[in-house]
Amino acid sequence: MAVATEEPPERQLRVMPWWLVLVGLLIAAALGWLVLDLLLTEADRATQPDTRATLRIDAIRTGLTVVAGTGGGLALLLAARRQWITERAQRHQESVAARDQAHRDRVQAHAESVAEAAHRHQDRQSSAAEHDAAERRLTELYTRAVELLGNDSAAVRLGGLHALERLGQDNPGQRTTIAAVLCAYLRMPAPDDEPRETEVRRTAQRVLTRHLRADDATHWPEVMLNLVGARLVDFDVAGCTLVDANFTGAVFTGATTFAGATARGRLLLGAATFGDVVFEGLTADGEVLLDGVRGVGQASFDGAAFTGGLSCRRAGFAGQVSFRRATFGQPTTFDATRFEDAVSFQDAAFEGALSMEHTEFGRSAAFHSTRFSNMALFRWTVFGAEALFDRAHFADAANFGRARFHSMASFRDAQFSRPPQVEQARAMVDAGHRWPAGTVTERLDDEWLLLVDS
Repeated sequence: MAVATEEPPERQLRVMPWWLVLVGLLIAAALGWLVLDLLLTEADRATQPDTRATLRIDAIRTGLTVVAGTGGGLALLLAARRQWITERAQRHQESVAARDQAHRDRVQAHAESVAEAAHRHQDRQSSAAEHDAAERRLTELYTRAVELLGNDSAAVRLGGLHALERLGQDNPGQRTTIAAVLCAYLRMPAPDDEPRETEVRRTAQRVLTRHLRADDATHWPEVMLNLVGARLVDFDVAGCTLVDANFTGAVFTGATTFAGATARGRLLLGAATFGDVVFEGLTADGEVLLDGVRGVGQASFDGAAFTGGLSCRRAGFAGQVSFRRATFGQPTTFDATRFEDAVSFQDAAFEGALSMEHTEFGRSAAFHSTRFSNMALFRWTVFGAEALFDRAHFADAANFGRARFHSMASFRDAQFSRPPQVEQARAMVDAGHRWPAGTVTERLDDEWLLLVDS
């Protein structure tokens, strides 16, 4: 609050002594006497008696007039001084009243400021007390729920899971911690084939995943899953939003689905093991890592969009794999990966470079109408059955150097921006191959043909 500026003190008023008035009267009398004396002296110089008498009367009249005028002037001066003193006293009273009012205003403002500060302090103390009470209650509920989760009884553990879910739903600030606790529970070793524990883990999975769907009213945003090495049964994150999810080394049993999920940040699935798994419609803006994955069932990536790139090195798939209509936005690698059953990349689009070096296809590999917008490397790739590149489009270099075609290779209606490189590539004799235009073959022996760069 602004403080009023203090007014400068007024000059002290001095009281006029009584003798000053007496001196003024004496001066007036002396002045009148002096004038009278001068005029009478001049009148006495007149030669004629009548004139002298008239002049003396005029002189007396003039002297009295001077005395009266001087006295009147003094009276006017005193009256003016009295008026000035009266006005100055009024101004002084007004100034004193203004200062008194300003002082009262400052005192009032200070009192109000002190009262407001005291009220704010009281509010802070009250809020702090309420916060402390809420935190204590929250801690008690959290501790109790975690204790239930560690109980020997499966039914009690289920109750602990639902208690944690309720706690997270009512307290958004605790959701990250609760998700971390549930992930830690799923990462813990579980007894093999223990039905009750399996049901508890299914419930923990559902508690996590049902709050990861953005269109759900109970959505928990920005929750990250750390399920490294976890054993997951029928894991279902279809339509969920996964933020920097880590499933490295996880074991997925039963039917696993990531269909329609959105992966923000990296999606880590390296060294994971799958049964049947569905990634159809997955959208990933960060890198997806499938290095060292082991798939014992079928895997479908149809319509998936790997905007941030896909790495699938040294992986192994025992069942059929499908990447139909999938989109790969960044460099993609399947180096040293083995597909034991049929695999299809029909209508897929590789916007970045593709590397399938040392990759093995146990059965047919279908690349019908696949578009390669960047370099495509199939060096040392082994095609154990049909290699079908019909109507494929290679907008950049294509390299099949030292590849092995154990069955028919078909490039019917395939388009190449430049002749493919086939140095030291080999193909079985009489397999019904349909090579790109200009491809030259030489017979090595009764079983193999050697492809030569034209």
